[in-house]
Amino acid sequence: MSDLPSPPSLDSLAGDSRPLALFLDFDGTLVELASTPDGIDVPAHLSASLHRLSDRLDGRVALVSGRAIVDLERHLGPVSLARAGSHGSDCRGADGNNIGDIPSGLPPELLARVAEFAQENGFDLEDKPHGAALHYRSDPAIESKGVAFAQELAEEADLDIMRGKCVIELVGRGANKGSALRAFMDCEPFRGARPVFVGDDITDEDGIHAACDLGGFGVLVGEREPTRAKYGLASPAAVHQWLDL
Repeated sequence: MSDLPSPPSLDSLAGDSRPLALFLDFDGTLVELASTPDGIDVPAHLSASLHRLSDRLDGRVALVSGRAIVDLERHLGPVSLARAGSHGSDCRGADGNNIGDIPSGLPPELLARVAEFAQENGFDLEDKPHGAALHYRSDPAIESKGVAFAQELAEEADLDIMRGKCVIELVGRGANKGSALRAFMDCEPFRGARPVFVGDDITDEDGIHAACDLGGFGVLVGEREPTRAKYGLASPAAVHQWLDL
């Protein structure tokens, strides 16, 4: 478990001069990680509980996930929450309208190359509307091969690489969870609030940094170093308890 202290209660944070805004990662934060993206166990009550939390904070709750929004909603069901998918590539308000530019996916020829590489080298391919991910949780030994391939393709096609727990993802330049948080904070009902980013993975550090830069803080779930998070929680179960989900 992290040596970071537990975060204050939501009630005590709500007493600050600035209203609270929560930005929540999904995998490893709201649900336990699984060996494959589709293997997660999502509590039946989670969607309803998140909507109650959003009502409590006057709509200032956003999901910020590495998953595509369509995949996130496939597990949660339709949600009327602010949400960002594909590591910030696709930001939408609670009304479903896009925030910022509508992103495009990888060109078909690039996606075909990623798919061929995945099939030939033992990776599980996750084709996303705004990128592609190579998963290797079933065989961590192939990591270096995937990283080398991704670096070559990213340089050639002007893409960014996102690293997570046993995943390598190719996305458009400039898309990350920090840029998603900043985009939300420029809009109502988040504008002027104190941002709190909650996440477990290295990709969540961008969101934590953005929250700190805007006068808020980060909450790290599980163990990871280094981090700029101010507080820590041991597991998704602890997150649920803290948020009363």
